[in-house]
Amino acid sequence: MSTEVSPNASGQSVNTEGTRPAAPEKMSRESVTIISTLLVATFVVILNETIMNVALQRLMVDLQVDAPTVQWLSTGFMLTMAVVIPTTGFILQSLSTRAVFMLAMGLFAGGTALAAVAPGFELLLLARIIQAGGTAIMLPLLMTTILTLVPLARRGAVMGNVSIAISVAPAMGPTVSGLILEHFTWRFMFVFVLPVALAALAIGAKYLTNIGQAEKTRLDFPSVILTVPAFGGLVYGLSQIGGGHGGQAGPGTTAIAALVIGVASLAVFVLRQVRLQKAEAPLLDLRAFNFRMFTVSVLLMVVAMMALFGGVILLPLYLQEVRGLGSLETGLALLPGGLAMGLLGPVIGRLFDKVGPLPLTVSGSILMVLSLWQFSMLDAGTSVAWIVTLHVGLSFGLALLFTPAFTTGLNPLPPHLYSHGSAIMSTAQQVAGAAGTALLVSIFAVVSAASGLVAGMSAAFLTATVISLAAVVLSAMMRKTEGAVPAHAAH
Repeated sequence: MSTEVSPNASGQSVNTEGTRPAAPEKMSRESVTIISTLLVATFVVILNETIMNVALQRLMVDLQVDAPTVQWLSTGFMLTMAVVIPTTGFILQSLSTRAVFMLAMGLFAGGTALAAVAPGFELLLLARIIQAGGTAIMLPLLMTTILTLVPLARRGAVMGNVSIAISVAPAMGPTVSGLILEHFTWRFMFVFVLPVALAALAIGAKYLTNIGQAEKTRLDFPSVILTVPAFGGLVYGLSQIGGGHGGQAGPGTTAIAALVIGVASLAVFVLRQVRLQKAEAPLLDLRAFNFRMFTVSVLLMVVAMMALFGGVILLPLYLQEVRGLGSLETGLALLPGGLAMGLLGPVIGRLFDKVGPLPLTVSGSILMVLSLWQFSMLDAGTSVAWIVTLHVGLSFGLALLFTPAFTTGLNPLPPHLYSHGSAIMSTAQQVAGAAGTALLVSIFAVVSAASGLVAGMSAAFLTATVISLAAVVLSAMMRKTEGAVPAHAAH
């Protein structure tokens, strides 16, 4: 039996009968269990990503290391993520779902256990790198599983739940670590996370079943080696440029060298993937960019992530350095925005299934621009209540962008590009987050050194406002996408 397939206006294959062979309209209980398990696991690993930021001061004292050294606990984590994520397309195609989950959560739980008992800085850094290896695999695994199991008509609603993991978890990280550090030692940041990680691992081991078929694909070692200077160089260079707010303005030689090596290696990496695509053996399949809505969605995600990460870094700086709030008060001030973004995710997902992306993304991008513009007007006397209100507004705007961008971008991809599309989106998020942080913190540092903290904050937020105008243009280009059916699946 064959199903007739014809190209649509964008040149994508769609099923002329309007059906999709991937999944029935109702999700089975087994599918719900698999996705719920992956959601909880993803929430835990992403929460862990931002939990360290508030603790760095305490760690400098306890481990007797200086500020540039302790910063490696965050930088090392980010670098590992940037290098591992581009390989997840290959990992997800080569191993079974169950094997990938056990690998990701095994690495994460092992790293967490090691961090909890680490006697010194070196072992703690190694533990963070092991944790990051597991974290990098989880989000692409979750998104690929959703694309495989969830029928097209319900994808927006389910992707809305993913935004809980992506947005609430990082927002809660500083609050959770602030609460823990108020009453316990820094080790308890890992002691509290470990049981949840082990429980997710045990539930996954018992209930997780394999979906799809693992394929025999050849690993291209030169591509794997290239990911280190390409993505690692970019993220490291950007993080070093952005790390200089402690009085050192402007980028150093190391940061510039890392960026040059990163850009050059990335160009070589892309050329190699294009060549390997002809032999059907790329590490990261860039043919996902042949789908127009995927490209527009990735660009929209990049702009939104730059705004999100810039805000996540700049607002705590403002609240602590200009307003003199403590770490716990800062975490609590930013919590309503993070909760708003996560709680709205499922609602926006259901709305997306009904009205498509355009009304949501245009409203979200305009709200993002207005919120960032208002942030640029902050001064030393602005009330904290107004700052919290603006942060909730920014979070609402970002929530209106994230779910439609994820779903619209990934919907038209054929199944053999699911894992690669997820990996590309996750890689773009990491690099955009590092770029947004670097650019805005550097502007903050340069202007603050000359004109004071309030002027520096204003200049950085004004820059973020100008960047976010690109999101309004990209949002207006968003269109509802149909699911694609690859030629080989049509028989």
